Order: sequence, then C-alpha cells, then structure tokens
Amino acid sequence: MNKSKDLTILAIETSCDDTAISIIKAKANGFFEILANLVSSQIDLHRQYGGVYPFLAKREHQKNLPIVYKKALAVAKKKKNFKKIDLIAVTAGPGLEPCLWTGINFAQDLAKKENLPLIPVNHIEAHILINFIGQNLKPTKSELKKLLPAVCLVVSGGHTQLILMKDIGSYKIIGETRDDAAGECFDKAARILGLDYPGGPIIAAKAITLDAKNKYNIRLPRPMISSKDYDFSFSGLKTAVLYEFKSRSTRDRKTKKYIQEMAKEIQAAIVEVLIKKTIKAAKDYNAKAIILGGGVTANKELRKQLTEKIKKEIPKVKYLIPEPKYSTDNAAMTGLTAYFSWLKKKKTWKKIEANANLRID
Repeated sequence: MNKSKDLTILAIETSCDDTAISIIKAKANGFFEILANLVSSQIDLHRQYGGVYPFLAKREHQKNLPIVYKKALAVAKKKKNFKKIDLIAVTAGPGLEPCLWTGINFAQDLAKKENLPLIPVNHIEAHILINFIGQNLKPTKSELKKLLPAVCLVVSGGHTQLILMKDIGSYKIIGETRDDAAGECFDKAARILGLDYPGGPIIAAKAITLDAKNKYNIRLPRPMISSKDYDFSFSGLKTAVLYEFKSRSTRDRKTKKYIQEMAKEIQAAIVEVLIKKTIKAAKDYNAKAIILGGGVTANKELRKQLTEKIKKEIPKVKYLIPEPKYSTDNAAMTGLTAYFSWLKKKKTWKKIEANANLRID
C-alpha cells in the first residue's frame, strides 16, 4: 500500500446516534470514490426523549453495526472497482463515550480477524476534510496552497468551533462556544416551542413557511456578536427564547403564526452570529478559504447568507461546504480522514481509546 496505488478503506462512525459504515476508494489520481455509504439513524428512537440517551444509543449501535457492515460490504461488492479492504478506520472522538467504544470495539475485532491496519480518526477533522469529496478537489500540494490557511467553521449539536487550518493535520482552535453549541440551542429552543426533535430542521421548516408580515415583532439577542474574539455563546439565546415564550398568552403560544415568527427569529439569530464570527476570522487571518462542516451546515439559510456575505465582503476567498448528506454524521468522512493519516504516518494502532473530549489542536 503506497501513494501510487488505490486504497480501499472501510470506515466506522458511532460518535453519537447514527450507526454509519462507509467503504471508500482513495484513488492514485488523487480523487475519492464512494463504494458504499450507509447510515442507520436512531432519531425516531430518541425523539420521544427530546435528545440522545448515550446508553440507549450504545445498545442500538451494538445491534446495528453487524447489520450495517454486511449491507455496506454487499453494496461495495457490486461495484466493479471493489477488490478488497486495505485498512479500517474508526471514529475515536469527540462524541458520546459509550457510543465511541461500541464502534472502536467492533473495528478492533474486525481488524484483528481480517489482519488489517486500524486507524483512529478525529470526528471534528473528519467534518472538515469531507469537503474533498464531491468538490473536484485533489489534496495535492498545489491545490492545498490555493486553500491554506483556511478558517473552518464546524457546527453541530455538540460542537461550535472556528478552526484555523494551516495544513491537513495542522489545526488551531481560534474560537468555540463557551456553553451550548448551535445545534444544541436549536434543539432546546424547539423543545420550548413544543416542536419535534431534532430542532434544527424543524425550526428551519417553520421559518420557511412564514409569510412576509410580522405580527408579534419578536427580537432575540445575538450573543457575543460584537465581541473582539471568535468565541460563541448560545445559552443566553435559549434563555431569551424561554422568556419570550412565557411572556405570551397561552393562546398566542399555540398559534401557527407565533411559532413561525419565533422559528424565523431563532434561526436568524444563530445564523447571524455564526456568519459574523466566521467572516471576521477569515479577514483577520487572511484566509484563502472558508470551510464548513457539521450537521448545522445543512441549514439552507446559513448556506445562502454565508455565500452572499463572502461574495460581497471577501470575494477572493474560496468557499467549501459539503453536500447536505455529508454535512451530518457519516462514515465516508471518517475513511477520508484516515487516508490522510495513513499517508503521513503509515502506522496502525493495536489499541485505541475512546476520548469523548478529543481536541483537534
């Protein structure tokens, strides 16, 4: 296995409530091909609790992993380019520790059985590097030179971070949330409004259906939007949503119009803060690119407004954002990241520890 040959990677991702397995081919020409990319979601199971229960998620991973593995292998074997698995990748953190351990144990058993190299992957780095799939990008020195340094916004249910990317494998966190992550804020705000889980997609859907006329004139705060640093704080926004909701009559709270206006303002507040901080960081660090990753980046309003802002204020800066199906947790991003790690270190790990708080820097 060397740089001149294709490399087929089996990747496993169980950092939260999605059981994901992917088989990707890293090609000698610098591009990547997805041979299989399966995700078994637990949303319906956790919806009744309004959030993810780690040990319930762990149990489901244990049940689903063998099934998803067999299905992924069957899908890959139907492709002409599939020959054999060359190495195995697994998410080691950050995430929910019981869930991480389930994926790690499965990967270690499989690597031992098949006598294959095993590579641990940082989940946050994977959210960044997934941008090399579907963007017609080669991770060559000449291509990277056009993109680096880059400012990366990784935003999900558990993380909201601004990361300075100097090279693949070289990162520095320049800003992060001091309390709730943006996705977590969406979930908690949705719960206050009596909406379903997960909150982000539901709030986005409600906001889209709102007509142009505002009846309730709701205005929520934009926490830390004018601070000189690149940090975030969404706990205060969640509290403001609660106070605004409680200030209304029982009748108003239940009206379709009120819920729509609240949804629009919640989304607007979160999106505005994310964009302001990202643009500021890109300017301050003379970034050549802005790279997005994480489940919240599937939000259409965030994508639309950030695209417009970049074109208006920093048009020379490149903008990379994954397809929505690769924004949320998947194993293709795990396999892709393992490939870069393998190229650099050519090292296999016999023992991998789950690290719920694993940092990227």
